[in-house]
Amino acid sequence: MSRSTPGTHDFPITASRDIYEGRVMAVRADTVRMPGGREATREIVEHPGAVAIAAVDEQDRLMMILQYRHAVRRRLWEMPAGLLDHAGEDPVAAAARELAEEVGLAAEHWSVLVDAVPSPGFSEEAIRVFLATGLTEVDRPDLGDDEESELELRWIPLAEAVDMALRGEIVNATAVAGVLALQAVRDGHGEPRPTDAPWPDRPTAFAKRKS
Repeated sequence: MSRSTPGTHDFPITASRDIYEGRVMAVRADTVRMPGGREATREIVEHPGAVAIAAVDEQDRLMMILQYRHAVRRRLWEMPAGLLDHAGEDPVAAAARELAEEVGLAAEHWSVLVDAVPSPGFSEEAIRVFLATGLTEVDRPDLGDDEESELELRWIPLAEAVDMALRGEIVNATAVAGVLALQAVRDGHGEPRPTDAPWPDRPTAFAKRKS
């Protein structure tokens, strides 16, 4: 079979089987037809999607959290973030929930700062990072004994957060993207989008599976 013109092949899925289904993710194996006609197996992590929040106060400081992440066995600097809880959940509502639960803040103004797909080679995960301003304090709920109960909260000036990212002290991919995108906006290289901006990469497979 002759190859298609580069950029035109649509990689059709000829078969798919489930490998694993858990509480926050699933894994399936897709059989995909490649440009030359052969078939290849691609193992895909289904993910519910997530939101993160660049919460900025009037002094241009970011609310950051230091959170233990078991996969890397250490604490990482991150932005407040969380999973979309169900199919069709409003991402802004999810972001507001996570902002209140994790750091005890509410925001008057919301916009879309940047979208990211952290591991597109094997995962459907997509994260929308919101910019939140006009902040006020609210009560945080009891977080029990999970990792979130041990969060260290810190206001970090944006310029310092940029330096931390470039020094390799902030390595969480979403936080790096959010920090650098916010600095680009501050430098006049772009504008945040409205909260209802299209999000074509928002994953749907895991939500459909759970519903």
